[in-house]
Amino acid sequence: MRRAILIWPIVLLLAAGSAIADARLSVLVDVLKLPEAARILSEEGLDHAQDLNEEMLGGEGGPGWQIQVERVYDPARMVELVRSDLGDILSPAQMEEVTAFYASDLGSRIITLENEARKAIQDPEVEAAARARYESLLESGEARLTYITQIIESGDMMTRNVTYAMNSNYQFLRGLVEGDAIEMSEDEILDDVSGDIEENTADTTGWLNGYLLLAYHPLTDAELETYIVFSDSDAGRALNRALFSGFGKAYEDISYALGRAVALNMTSQDL
Repeated sequence: MRRAILIWPIVLLLAAGSAIADARLSVLVDVLKLPEAARILSEEGLDHAQDLNEEMLGGEGGPGWQIQVERVYDPARMVELVRSDLGDILSPAQMEEVTAFYASDLGSRIITLENEARKAIQDPEVEAAARARYESLLESGEARLTYITQIIESGDMMTRNVTYAMNSNYQFLRGLVEGDAIEMSEDEILDDVSGDIEENTADTTGWLNGYLLLAYHPLTDAELETYIVFSDSDAGRALNRALFSGFGKAYEDISYALGRAVALNMTSQDL
């Protein structure tokens, strides 16, 4: 009996600690505006799914396809995966530092600008203009591009974006194969994905630089310098790792599910 009595305070303390950590994580999710970002990415994905419907299903997906892709691009699922990695990767001290930065006027404004730019760049004309601006600054050597380069490098954004794009492509093909829509061996899938690395890198370079130039255009040089200092800190780097890891897992799951959904519709059409 005495042992049983001694266990209770420990359990209660662990529960209290877990509740505090969960509360901190909830605040961080809020200041990062992750639900809003996930909704924007979901809308972007649904547009992509319509392209797949035209290209791979001959536009015959219909209401059933729409229901399937809406389930695939579930914003709540994206948020949960990112939330989990934020909790796993950031130390309590780093979580406090990240929360403090993004709860500030500058941090909140940066998140808002990033989300607005991500939504705007879904328009092909806006994307083309953003890419063109990057090319023009690349030729002129304007200082603003130096800031963008520093932000990209501090977060290792190029490598991570290309890697996750390739992983997503792999999972999509894997979904098609396991859904019996196509026949490819593991080696053939890997060869197909790795064969696109130069094209993916070039495309990602233009898109990423164009997007960040668009997002941070309203910021002053001083504000960008402040942001760079934060991004290059231990907390800033840990945040980047967590965001890329969480969204990377989300997009791998999405890509596989999308491949299976395409396969299901392709094989049903053949019956």
